[in-house]
Amino acid sequence: MIPTPGQPKVHYGLGAVNYHSGETVVIIRRRKRRLEVAELLQALVDKHATGTIYVAWDNASTHQDDEVEVVVRAAAGRLVLLYLPTYSPWLNPIEMLWRHFRREVTHCEIFATVKILLETSYNFFNRYNKNPKDVLSIIGAIPS
Repeated sequence: MIPTPGQPKVHYGLGAVNYHSGETVVIIRRRKRRLEVAELLQALVDKHATGTIYVAWDNASTHQDDEVEVVVRAAAGRLVLLYLPTYSPWLNPIEMLWRHFRREVTHCEIFATVKILLETSYNFFNRYNKNPKDVLSIIGAIPS
């Protein structure tokens, strides 16, 4: 008999990439709800204490609710949400980075523990944050 792992422990990556600098902000959570989306937006506001932050994203239901609105209002006009057309992932730069992440980190890989998977995932983004020009190349942006 071959033992099976049972019910998988799912984790979701939520992230943003700065189209001009190549810096990323990524959080990995057990769920991908409005609360986690608001947490990502708050992380962006915390990381960029001044200036306007433009976030281009799709029209997912998790992107439109009270939790998100609270963060947007608290940012006092510094956080601008730009909604992309439905079914157009090629317009969102982070999608190209997620594709690269899957190829490099999770494709055809089995991790012994969730902890190792999470460490490997965060290491990927930390490595690319040390060389943000590599991220710009991945997302097809021209470095400033």
